[in-house]
Amino acid sequence: MNICMVGVGYVGLVTGACFAEFGINVVCVDKVQEKIDMLKRGKVPIYEPGLEEMVAKNAREGRLSFTTDLEEGIKNSLVIFIAVGTPQGNDGAADLKYVEQVAKSIGQTMTDYKVVVTKSTVPVGTGQKVAEIIRANQETPLDFDVVSNPEFLREGSAIEDFMRPNRVVVGTSSERAQAVMRDLYAPLYLIETPFVLTNVETAEMIKYASNAFLATKISFINEMANICEKVGADVNLVAKGMGLDRRIGSKFLHAGPGYGGSCFPKDTEAIAHIAKDHDYRFRIVEAVIEVNRDQRRRMADKIAQALGGDLQGKVVACLGLTFKPNTDDMRESPSLAILPAVMRRGAEVRAYDPAGMAEAMEKMAGLVACDNSYHAAEGADCLVLMTEWNQFRNLDWARLKQVMRGKVVVDLRNVYAPEKVRQAGFTYISVGRP
Repeated sequence: MNICMVGVGYVGLVTGACFAEFGINVVCVDKVQEKIDMLKRGKVPIYEPGLEEMVAKNAREGRLSFTTDLEEGIKNSLVIFIAVGTPQGNDGAADLKYVEQVAKSIGQTMTDYKVVVTKSTVPVGTGQKVAEIIRANQETPLDFDVVSNPEFLREGSAIEDFMRPNRVVVGTSSERAQAVMRDLYAPLYLIETPFVLTNVETAEMIKYASNAFLATKISFINEMANICEKVGADVNLVAKGMGLDRRIGSKFLHAGPGYGGSCFPKDTEAIAHIAKDHDYRFRIVEAVIEVNRDQRRRMADKIAQALGGDLQGKVVACLGLTFKPNTDDMRESPSLAILPAVMRRGAEVRAYDPAGMAEAMEKMAGLVACDNSYHAAEGADCLVLMTEWNQFRNLDWARLKQVMRGKVVVDLRNVYAPEKVRQAGFTYISVGRP
């Protein structure tokens, strides 16, 4: 079977490479020539553990190829995945212009039956809109089916998430298209992966509902952390006590500076907008969004308070800049709100991130780029842990004490054992712990 993956961003490239690993012939299409040239050289434009090796292997073995020629990809493929961006518009709704452009090209180019699969996160009703655009751009009527197959890939563990997913969601009313999707995902049927087979609209809603609920858990535990600080409780143990209840579960109950990335901020805004479009207020999600924004302001205040309230002339060392570890993704990272707020109050910020330095320097004027954790800490009055990369989990506290000017640690991810850091001679401040 031949498939065409339109878009070689995070979702498209990971999905295409993993399908190639399943033994399927995949052509990945993108209009950005620089991305395609890089991929042809065996290099990937994003940081994701194991991805570069998988891309190189499958390209070498002839199952994975890259082109800017969308027409070629469409004509030679039975299944066309739409994995282009759906950025947030000014009104909070998802901007579907790239999806619509691909649908138009499919209609103009197709010469036989196609299964058109939306992999991008799109509002309910997009599948129907894609079908209408394809029909409107066909020279002669040809059969096709539209399928919703939302992705649930976590950055930093995307390959494992694709190969061993919690579930696969397939939305279509066509038995023919469903059979094609079963063939595509046959290796996952063999390991008894749960499949949710439903209509297009329900599949589209499952993705938004999932992300909105996970974002809700994060904002909930951050609110709990703020209360814990006021009453002297430990949010880590509160979260543990909650998470042991199987009805709740322990995932996403980690207090910190708030959620970020390409999905949760955009998708919570989008589902709130979908509700408004249908004369309904999704008040829980609106509160989740507000809490997340406020949490970033609170973290900037926490850093200032740790240094006596006045940041003028102070030096703050920041470890980690990306929204989570094991990715170079800076989209909606908490650091993009917290660190500029710290700098506006007069502090110099020295920072180090294993993968996100280049983009961070472009997005935050005045940031001082450093080579490693200890370089960042040189002359600092305060050390801030922003992103919990593994290499930050076992710092040499004696060495830090020697290179820093001050002795304050602000742990925004609750990674360190408070007593250990305090015994090393530091004032230690975390999120939601006494």
